[in-house]
Amino acid sequence: MTVETGPEAQLEPPRQSSLSTAAARNLATTTKSAPQMQEITSRWLLRMLPWVETKGGAYRVNRRLSYAVGDGRIDFVQDGAGVRVIPRELGELALLRGFDDVEVLTALAGRCVQRDFRAGEVLVERGAPAQQIHLIAHGRINQIAVGKYGDEVAVAVLADGDRFGDHALLDGQGTWDYTATAETAGTLLTLSRADFDAVMSTAPSLHAHIQRFSSLPHQRQNRHGEAEIAMSAGHVGEVVLPGAFVDYELAPREYELSVAQTVLKVHTRVADLYNGPMNQTEEQLRLTIEALRERQEHELINNREFGLLHNADFKQRIQPHSGPPTPDDLDELLCRRRGTKLFLAHPRTIAAIGREWNAHGLYPETVELDGQHVWAWRGVPILPCNKIPISKENTSSILAMRLGEDNQGVIGLRQTGLPEEYEPGLSVRFMGISEQAIMSYLVTTYYSAAILVPNALGVLENVQIARWRR
Repeated sequence: MTVETGPEAQLEPPRQSSLSTAAARNLATTTKSAPQMQEITSRWLLRMLPWVETKGGAYRVNRRLSYAVGDGRIDFVQDGAGVRVIPRELGELALLRGFDDVEVLTALAGRCVQRDFRAGEVLVERGAPAQQIHLIAHGRINQIAVGKYGDEVAVAVLADGDRFGDHALLDGQGTWDYTATAETAGTLLTLSRADFDAVMSTAPSLHAHIQRFSSLPHQRQNRHGEAEIAMSAGHVGEVVLPGAFVDYELAPREYELSVAQTVLKVHTRVADLYNGPMNQTEEQLRLTIEALRERQEHELINNREFGLLHNADFKQRIQPHSGPPTPDDLDELLCRRRGTKLFLAHPRTIAAIGREWNAHGLYPETVELDGQHVWAWRGVPILPCNKIPISKENTSSILAMRLGEDNQGVIGLRQTGLPEEYEPGLSVRFMGISEQAIMSYLVTTYYSAAILVPNALGVLENVQIARWRR
């Protein structure tokens, strides 16, 4: 017998001797999972905020009367390599607060001189005459003074939108109490006292405003800028006690509930025929609500009207001393308020905090929160929130907050008892069936957040979170 071994030889496939798995699956019952979704996060902010019932759709924050002295950030316009200050933004300066003569503000803005600086450059020296105000358009600047015992102490770290030297425009004999050194390259605008006086000499409205500013009742303010409550202490005998009352703001801020909505659509054929073993409408609704809650948390962080990042008081915003989030930076953020309940940071920022702990030889402590162990600093939990943005320069922010109405902290606002309420503050309303046999459901949630007093929320800004070589 001859066996072919050449390339023409054909191998016959083995004959099937049993039922294939592909065919057998036609008779088998498949075990299925519920629909999964990557967008779902822990949403710690929604879980930790104390929610306050907000009837009427608005919440009014009444505070003691305080005197606004202009402590906001200043915005600039960039035109190629040139930088200009927006004239109306000069109203954020203390001495120009409430001054609205656009023509005069434009004249002052036109006299601001641009100065580009490099890293390590000394911008002002301690003891030198203070003759101009500096407006920081871009970059980081360290202020160093001499302490009581002759050593150098860090006064502040300033960044984009900050300024220094406000007193130089009015005090002809003023000197610098610190040395300002550029930590990075950047740009600032300077307005000299001579230029300011030149504009004021031709603008009676500015001269009158400066006179009113100089006569503000500074002696009737406490260190927070609130109207002081007169009182006497430590006296002996029958002295005449001062009369006092607590004055309130005449135009308190009101927070209106915001809304997040969507229309969920489900075909009746799907709801009728494909409901086993899982209810299609319920699963569609569950995932829709998860997405709506994620958007709600995003708005509570980033919305310009009520979001925490945009509404934090400028005096409660600080800069890291060296870029990364060091333990010293966390301590400075923590010490600016009493009863801090939590830190909130992006997961990548928390990783950067861990690297700094490792570099300083510190072992992170943990606390138990809702049955989970989370990192903590000084006993205050550090909770993740991926809604906090990360800039293209790999910088982010860390929030520290006190919570609750009783503690004059940060609160969440919502209204319950809505028609066809599905969850507290969230309703699902049936809108009918279209001619295409599609059922529609309106899914709605109402929410907002309020900061009851400015020091309830602090922000550590421009935190460098990129990895680096030591």
